Amino acid sequence: MAVSSSPAGAVDALVDEYVELETRLADPAVHADPAVARKLGRRYAELGPTVAVARELAAARSDEAAARELAAEDPSFAAEASDLAARIPGLESRLAELLVPRDPHDGDDVVMEVKSGEGGEESALFAGDLVRMYSRFAERRGWKVEVLDAVDSDLGGYKDITLLLRSRTPTPDGVWSALKFEGGVHRVQRVPVTESQGRIHTSAAGVLVYPDTGEDAEVEIDENDLRVDVYRSSGHGGQSVNTTDSAVRITHLPTGIVASCQNERSQLQNKARAMEVLRSRLQALHEAEQAAVASAERKSQVRTVDRSERIRTYNYPENRISDHRVGYKAHNLSTVLDGELDDVVAALQSAERAESLAASEAGR
Repeated sequence: MAVSSSPAGAVDALVDEYVELETRLADPAVHADPAVARKLGRRYAELGPTVAVARELAAARSDEAAARELAAEDPSFAAEASDLAARIPGLESRLAELLVPRDPHDGDDVVMEVKSGEGGEESALFAGDLVRMYSRFAERRGWKVEVLDAVDSDLGGYKDITLLLRSRTPTPDGVWSALKFEGGVHRVQRVPVTESQGRIHTSAAGVLVYPDTGEDAEVEIDENDLRVDVYRSSGHGGQSVNTTDSAVRITHLPTGIVASCQNERSQLQNKARAMEVLRSRLQALHEAEQAAVASAERKSQVRTVDRSERIRTYNYPENRISDHRVGYKAHNLSTVLDGELDDVVAALQSAERAESLAASEAGR
């Protein structure tokens, strides 16, 4: 696949943007605003691989032309020209792949909600297992995990928990690029700790993920559309761990979307975090409404948290994990639950890339 199918002007524009970002990021004044610096740094990191290949391809073409010209006078340059010519198609193909439109949120951080569903206490315990799996995965990737809000179950699981997962440095393949596939219903098959007869039960937990757009969200929020409730932070089993009403729950009345935070030290901090989550959720809703496909995907994530709308099954007796969207299956459930999600994520990313490449080819 030759890069000629993509306008050279598009490549030049990306290189120009990269150089401009490089200049801005070298300005100390830019770093006075961490949010702006982070946004620019993320875009700079996103463009880096494409610009590197574009420059390598331009250099290879220039060097090959020079070698061909020199070979007319000195045959020893002919071999060098042939080697360079052999490299060029591979670089063209790589550049064409990099120019395929990416998910604009791939470099973003993620807000994740895990909710217990059908299965009672066993579902809440499984929700806790999923939280541990994602936390271990994040730890292995060097991400930070913050618990914004949690409703514990009596046996140590979660009825509902909201997490914020953030990368420590800007990268084109951020948290969203790996975890955006996790939204949906996760089904577990195992003998619950509450089962005295040793029978295998099936239960489910729901996962909702959306990019942490926060202050970058384009949606406008009318303060009159908000109901703000304050309450005391609670610990395991609902036990109060704070003597003041520092936890905050914000309800966006037009949509019914609720965002809560109770893990910061003050009511003001909790409200700021809850507003950040609310903006991200409203931005995700806005984007979903702009694209029919995105809307369908959002609705399929968690409509009713039951066993019928599953995206993945975790079968303990067979030590098997199955992702039903791409036909992925492996008998290493114990390691996956310990955070080794790489192969599962790679299978889903590969399917997404193939789909994007096919769509790009069809549009040419």
